[in-house]
Amino acid sequence: MTNLHTSGAVTGTGDRPRPRAALPALCATQITSWGIVYYAFPVLNPQITAATGWPAGATTASFSAALLVSALTGIRVGRVIDRHGPRTVMTAGSILGALSLLLVAAAPNLPVFATGWLLAGGAMAATFYQPAFVALTRWFAPHHVRALTIVTLAGGLASTVFAPTTAALANHLSWRATYAVLALLLAAITIPAHALALKGPWPEAPPASAHTSGGATSVARSRPFWMLACALTLSAFTVYAVVVALVPLLLERGFTTGEAAWALGLGGAGQTLGRTLYASLARHTGAAARTVTLIALGGATTAALALVPGPYALLLALSVMAGTVRGNLTLLQATAITDRWGTTHYGHLSGLLTAPATAASALAPLAGAALAAPLGGYPRLFTLLALASAVAALLAVAATPQRPASKH
Repeated sequence: MTNLHTSGAVTGTGDRPRPRAALPALCATQITSWGIVYYAFPVLNPQITAATGWPAGATTASFSAALLVSALTGIRVGRVIDRHGPRTVMTAGSILGALSLLLVAAAPNLPVFATGWLLAGGAMAATFYQPAFVALTRWFAPHHVRALTIVTLAGGLASTVFAPTTAALANHLSWRATYAVLALLLAAITIPAHALALKGPWPEAPPASAHTSGGATSVARSRPFWMLACALTLSAFTVYAVVVALVPLLLERGFTTGEAAWALGLGGAGQTLGRTLYASLARHTGAAARTVTLIALGGATTAALALVPGPYALLLALSVMAGTVRGNLTLLQATAITDRWGTTHYGHLSGLLTAPATAASALAPLAGAALAAPLGGYPRLFTLLALASAVAALLAVAATPQRPASKH
């Protein structure tokens, strides 16, 4: 690799080439992709249903279907990036994302609207966290936790930047024109960033360890892998159900919409805080203990929200604590494969591990809302979700790592 410096790459630990601009570019594209493809929808959906007469349940189901497509497509995306690197996949994903939102904006009826979101699901799989994690893990290993932390901190700003931006555009434009402007902005930022900044040489995968000598298929069929997948899937379901149900929980307890919104917003701040703490946590704990502890803490904060009716300041503190755990869980999932099976088949295995968790996160809001009434209210829903987290922690105990956790 005599052309590393001329191609804009730098060499990391162990002569691992990495493009200089990859990390800042991925920070910018994660903010933009999440902000436009994901967070703009909840802002615009009330305007969409009011202007078109389409049922809110149908438009929301279209968006949830995109997340399910993302979960399924992500498995293939991880395999391709393992072999060929992220540049082509993420650039194509950016193009598809812009085109899919233009189709959503122009949709004359609900079936076309849903088709646009199904295509957007493929764009999510190719541009959201998962492909970025594969790229950064291969380029930065064994010091990839710092890079993953930085990119998730940037991604955490997506709603902060684009929710108000989307609202401001919607105040002056129709929802269709707003989506068209956002699609063009998505294309202008993410297509050149992915095409130009991810140009560096793709390092060869490190040799397989004794624990992965049978290949990715052998690992994926192993009991620890399946137990870990089940634990993270159930945990993801509870986490996303809690996020969406927090506002109605507080409203049911007599707090105002503004107070509930502040609680939710401070939970997001806690999520950012949690991500800054993960690297230190990873240095001082093993993979198994870290997984069980974080999932159990998620259940504990959910149980506390179920049982504590107030005062408001205490509920705010609990929301921040729950957000801190959520922030750590994002990076726990990003490092779960490398902590146990190394980086050789990271993209493929991570896609398999993430797919059911992504599907669970897509279904959680709908399931939570459907369960609240039969259970007798949101406090009882939170109690059930806390019990589900306890089951997830027990499953994580069974996901014994096949080698000692790596130290970062």
